[in-house]
Amino acid sequence: MTARPEMYRFHNGEKAPLPFAEIEYEARLKGLRARMDEAGVQAAVFTSMHNIAYYSGFLYCSFGRPYGLVVTENESVTISAGIDAGQPWRRCHGDNITYTDWQRDNFWRAILSVTGEGCVVGYEGDHLTLQQRDKLEDFLLPLTMVDIAPTTMRQRMHKSPTELQLIREGARVADVGGYAIREAVKEGAREIDVAMAGRDAMELEIAKSFPDAEYRDTWVWFQSGLNTDGAHNPVTARQLQRGDILSLNTFPMISGYYTALERTMFVGEVDEASLKIWEANVAAHEYGMSLLKPGANCAEVTHKINDFFAERELLQYRTFGYGHSFGVLSHYYGREAGLELREDIDTVLEPGMVISMEPMLTIGEGQPGAGGYREHDILIITEEGNENITGYPYGPGFNVVG
Repeated sequence: MTARPEMYRFHNGEKAPLPFAEIEYEARLKGLRARMDEAGVQAAVFTSMHNIAYYSGFLYCSFGRPYGLVVTENESVTISAGIDAGQPWRRCHGDNITYTDWQRDNFWRAILSVTGEGCVVGYEGDHLTLQQRDKLEDFLLPLTMVDIAPTTMRQRMHKSPTELQLIREGARVADVGGYAIREAVKEGAREIDVAMAGRDAMELEIAKSFPDAEYRDTWVWFQSGLNTDGAHNPVTARQLQRGDILSLNTFPMISGYYTALERTMFVGEVDEASLKIWEANVAAHEYGMSLLKPGANCAEVTHKINDFFAERELLQYRTFGYGHSFGVLSHYYGREAGLELREDIDTVLEPGMVISMEPMLTIGEGQPGAGGYREHDILIITEEGNENITGYPYGPGFNVVG
């Protein structure tokens, strides 16, 4: 019987256009190798969707299988499962090895074929499971292991000009979804109906603007009434009623890059108590955006907005931090956790970073003004201050609709 291979190279077809040119990926790898050298790492073994996508352009679909990217001084090799055939090769910068499932742990044998035994291995401490860490040690026999997740996160915080352009396009597409949602809002419509209108509009715009891309994961959270109390509450079939508070949330996904538009809305009319809370949150939103500039400290910005709400006796209704970084990011992978507007983050803003301002207040059911209020803009930090790349209007003047 013919021996079945542990791995092979299935370079099927020609390389497809990636989100960025080769020079962009080479610059990222050069920056990574400098960080590896500084940490004494000889081989970086990535397992997360966000870092594999950032350094290679390949965004995997796990379905219970491990995927990887191995970067050494001279090589960059994605490691993918046989179920995906040649797609990972076509959609990655660099080389690709396909591992087979004829026997358990061929994934780690494929990684070993690139790293060799006994080197200093970099890994992602915020992603690698205990089980997979044990297998890394058993197969690669590393001299030592170094957690490189923090340094790669810091690298991803600083966006290149071409990366910023993609993020700008994402923000524009989010606005397209917002306007489609605004048109779909009416009494009697279901949350799911409105959400689908926004999603469809964004996917059509992405396909028009990025004809060479893969399309996946664009979504909408459109919430009404009680369902607005949390930022990430799923869509339901609830029907909209006059006077309902609404939360518009559009999330276009372009080649692994997430952008967002989030707005408070009301159906037909807004009562006095709700208007007071809404206007206070809008004021906090505008104040917060004014604070985002080079040299600003994330914790200090957070404390200033806290003080703003405390003066208005609203701080107890705040539900989470005031903003976060953007880039290779999704609701199920990625997050530059070191760039969030929270009390425990002391990162200093620098030109080329991208961050949101998104204050949210939640008033409990049965109280005047009940519901969740949230505005969200995306800002690029510039040499002088910031560039707001979100265009859809916020506030009562535009968002009492239906």
